[in-house]
Amino acid sequence: MMHACDPRRVVAWRNGAAVDVAQFLAHVEQIAGLLPEAPAAVNLCEDRYAFLVAFCAIARCGQANLLPPSRAPQAVEEVMAAHPGSYALGELALSPAPHGYRKLPALEACPDSEAEGVPEIPMEQRVAIGYTSGSTGTPRANAKSWRSLCASSAGTLAMLGAVAGERFHVVATVPPQHIYGIEMSVLLPLLGDVSVHAGRPFFPADVAAALAEVPAPRVLVTTPVHLRALVAAGTPLPPLAAMLSATAPMPLELAQAAEQAFGAPLLEVFGSTETCAFASRRVTDDADWTLYEDVRLHPQPDGTLVEAPQLDEPVVLADIVSVHDAGRRFRLCGRNTDLLEIAGKRASLGDLTRRLLAIPGVQDGVVFQLDEADAAGVRRIAALAVAPALDEASILDALRRAVDPVFLPRPLRRVSALPRNDTGKLPRAALLALLG
Repeated sequence: MMHACDPRRVVAWRNGAAVDVAQFLAHVEQIAGLLPEAPAAVNLCEDRYAFLVAFCAIARCGQANLLPPSRAPQAVEEVMAAHPGSYALGELALSPAPHGYRKLPALEACPDSEAEGVPEIPMEQRVAIGYTSGSTGTPRANAKSWRSLCASSAGTLAMLGAVAGERFHVVATVPPQHIYGIEMSVLLPLLGDVSVHAGRPFFPADVAAALAEVPAPRVLVTTPVHLRALVAAGTPLPPLAAMLSATAPMPLELAQAAEQAFGAPLLEVFGSTETCAFASRRVTDDADWTLYEDVRLHPQPDGTLVEAPQLDEPVVLADIVSVHDAGRRFRLCGRNTDLLEIAGKRASLGDLTRRLLAIPGVQDGVVFQLDEADAAGVRRIAALAVAPALDEASILDALRRAVDPVFLPRPLRRVSALPRNDTGKLPRAALLALLG
């Protein structure tokens, strides 16, 4: 279950104190002894250390960690209904709570704790079931074996180790329930010489405070949305070895601003709930992505076939890529679901969104295509924009100067905020609901 099981290796930083392997394993055994027999459990722990303990205790009992697309009560209940006999657990007293909810006891420090050995998890055991975010439709379940998670983490550890060194300390702004959060803040301290801060800081001052509570070298795991807020706030951060981002494309201008503000390289990982991470890049150096060891991509008309050590069989993603350098690098050309063709003209939703965000006064926004076709058989394009000082007509006028008229979003709605989830993604159902 764990890398280099020296009982005094630090796994986590919690409430200003270090938590070592011996303490961690004692907590895992404590919680495992309280869990009922079941096929799976929804891990709702907010505290990252509590999540880490519960994740391993659930796996220790031969069960799978269920990772709903959100922690909204309805989403949790739907996932539990899809896995009869499952239960939910967390460290907080929830109201309303999912049926069969179990509140964990406080994980108290035990100064004299001794590790009796690291429990072995069978490599083919299903330890997690992640769900896609719903940004392109209905969330889909993806089961992960322990072997699969170990294999994908090996590539990430090698990539980060080349920049931050073999031993580093993680502060993450993303929730541990998301597959990106699992990979970068749960698996890394299990499989590498890495420790993680127990919090999930949100505001820039909280991020700075959390970073100050862990030693150097520090790695900040975040998203473009959180990073934009950090840069805009101008809050000084303790020295960083690296910043790591995923969940959405990183604009080059934002990457340059972040590297200048915080004096550290900004790295991105490329992957999905289906595949986990399998490539990385530093966009300020090169727009192309470098594949992890033993990963192969096979471009297809409708996407890309991915072969990777963590996959039992190849997976087809909707991403359109061009592969070069003997198959070791690729350039992302878009997604088949993003490509538009109207009146014989072509565009992409990603580029239209980029042009919307480039309008002075637009703080956030998204362009997307509706499901229903109009009388002419064309699926209309819609947009939502956060722009307090602009009206809808002025936003459309600015877009009209940047895009072909056939791609102007109609309707375009000005909103106070976009319905982003914890990782900054935009579930499609929430966009359609906000559009009205």
